[in-house]
Amino acid sequence: MPGAVVITRPLAQALPLAERVRALGRAVEVLPLLDIAPLQDQSALRATLARLQDFALVAFVSPNAIDAAFAHIERWPAGVTLAVLGEGSRAALAAHGITPDRVDIVSPHDAARSDSEHLLETLDLAALRGRRVLIVRGESGRELMADGLRAAGADVTTLPAYRRSVPALTPALAARLVTLLAVPNDWLITSSEALRGLLDLLARVPGENLVAKMQQQRLIVPHARIAASAHELGLPLVTLTGSGDERLLAALQSRP
Repeated sequence: MPGAVVITRPLAQALPLAERVRALGRAVEVLPLLDIAPLQDQSALRATLARLQDFALVAFVSPNAIDAAFAHIERWPAGVTLAVLGEGSRAALAAHGITPDRVDIVSPHDAARSDSEHLLETLDLAALRGRRVLIVRGESGRELMADGLRAAGADVTTLPAYRRSVPALTPALAARLVTLLAVPNDWLITSSEALRGLLDLLARVPGENLVAKMQQQRLIVPHARIAASAHELGLPLVTLTGSGDERLLAALQSRP
C-alpha cells in the first residue's frame, strides 16, 4: 500500500493541493520547504506595479510572485503581455481574474520544461528589442531570464516581490523528518531550491543518516530541471510529470 504524499510547496500552494490528494484516498503530509514572506519595505514594489503600462512584457517567475504582485494590482493594463513558466502560474493568474481570453499570456510549449530557458525560446525576442520588460520574482533567484532578455536588446527591470527562505532546523522539524523517512512515501517536489534545502536539513540532523534514507524515497517533480537537480543530488527515484497539478495527481493515481 502506498505511503503518504509529502507536499513540500510553500503553505499557500500546499493546502489546496493537499485537499485534492486526500480526495484520491491518499494520506497527506504538508511539509513546506520554503517559507514565503512579504518584503519589509514594499514601496518600490507598489511604485513599479503602478506603472505596468510602461512595459511591453511582464514576466512572473512563480505563483508566489503573482500573488504578491496582485495584492497591489487593481486592473491589468491593456496591451501588456504576461509571461509565466508553468500551469501553476496560469492557475494563479486565473484566480486573480487574468485569463487568456482577456490578456495575452505566454508560457513554454513543453509542459515538462517550464523554466526560464524554454520561456526565452517561446518569446518573440526580436519584438522586445529596445522595449521595456519587467520580471517579478523573489528577492533572489536565477538571472538567466534577465540576462537572456538583455542579450536580445530588451530594457529589463527585475522587481523583488517577496522573500523566501528554507525553514530553520528546529528539534520538532528534525523529529518530523526522521518519522517521514522511516517509511516509503511519495514526495512532491516543485522547486530545485527547496530540494537542495531539504538535503541540507537532512544532513544536519544529528545521529541519523537521513540523506541515505531520502535516496530510497520516490520523488514526483513537474519540471525537467528539478529532475536533473534530484539526480545530481544522488536521488534516483524520480518521476517527471510535466507542469500542472493535474499531471502531478495523475502520477499519484498511477502509483503501483
